[in-house]
Amino acid sequence: MRHAILLGSAAAMVSVLAGAGCGRSEPAPPASTPSATPATPSSGPPATAGAASGPRLYVSDETGGHVFVIDPDTGQVVETIAVGKRPRGIRVSRDGKELLVALSGSPIAGPGVDESKLPPADRAADGIGVVDLATHKVVRSYPSGQDPEVFDLSPDGKTLYVSNEDAAQMSVVDLTSGTIRNRADVGAEPEGVTVRPDGREIWVTCEGDNEVVAVDAATHAVAATIPTGARPRAVIFTADGATAFVTNENAGVVTVVDVATHKVASTIPIPKTEGTPTVPRPMGGVLSPDGRQLFVTLGRAGSVAVIDVAGRKVARTIDHVGARPWGISISADGRTLYTANGPSGDVSVVNVATGKVDRQIKTGGSPWGVVVAGN
Repeated sequence: MRHAILLGSAAAMVSVLAGAGCGRSEPAPPASTPSATPATPSSGPPATAGAASGPRLYVSDETGGHVFVIDPDTGQVVETIAVGKRPRGIRVSRDGKELLVALSGSPIAGPGVDESKLPPADRAADGIGVVDLATHKVVRSYPSGQDPEVFDLSPDGKTLYVSNEDAAQMSVVDLTSGTIRNRADVGAEPEGVTVRPDGREIWVTCEGDNEVVAVDAATHAVAATIPTGARPRAVIFTADGATAFVTNENAGVVTVVDVATHKVASTIPIPKTEGTPTVPRPMGGVLSPDGRQLFVTLGRAGSVAVIDVAGRKVARTIDHVGARPWGISISADGRTLYTANGPSGDVSVVNVATGKVDRQIKTGGSPWGVVVAGN
């Protein structure tokens, strides 16, 4: 699937994915001038240049080729950074100094579209763009393999692992030399990529085969294949690396895996709640800072499921979050969730304690992934 959501660190968050069905991501509304919408819609201030102090949200805009910079305290879009074609997967470097963004020259299309009739891909546009967080300038681009969508970093920050859906591979990028060191063959339609907290394995969700492939970080050979529900999207590890949670869009469940044995331990069904537009479609996920709760975006259901990690069950559902929330991130204090809502061109700010949306920040374009950076 060509449309994805967020992702964060292996210990704390995974961006992950949105959309439904087969094929490339659906067309989103045209990009528009960013504005901010507090509780009552209102136009925001003009975008300003240069980085600022304090935490910021960085949101990839798939259709506009930008990263939106948002002040979460004021709910204002303060800047837009032009980064390249189809920015989707987005992460902060391990040292917190850079923002990495997956860029793709593959055309956008909706589920069921005949891909043979699409415009040719611009493979020269494929890569991982790097933004200096001190200046908000694009400073370099790394090779990525074709059509990069989601990626993760090794614990030491020196190696990048990228899913290449069309090639059914995972590219291993050496950030010191700036070259692709190896390519690992994985399953059909690889999407989500998450490094195990100890760095020994990279887990890749393979939509076409309904499985997760665990790749050995030392040899780049497949260490295990783990069956999941239909169309797995993202992998979220507990901080100790003992348990993995896998979101499954088309199955409406989260698969719980014992990491040591590579065996499925249990399956968590996500119930439909009254008033939601569709059945749950688990997409992206983020762990609370204390590790007790897992928040899972439910795509077209417009909701977020809150999973009790210890009990391995749904504790509650936060409904009416936005139009197809996919990418998700959480504040450092664990009090606030942020979701990227592509079809409506906005970012939702969700109060974890009350389970209510405090504000929706209008960005325009098609928000895909969201991360928090800064103090």
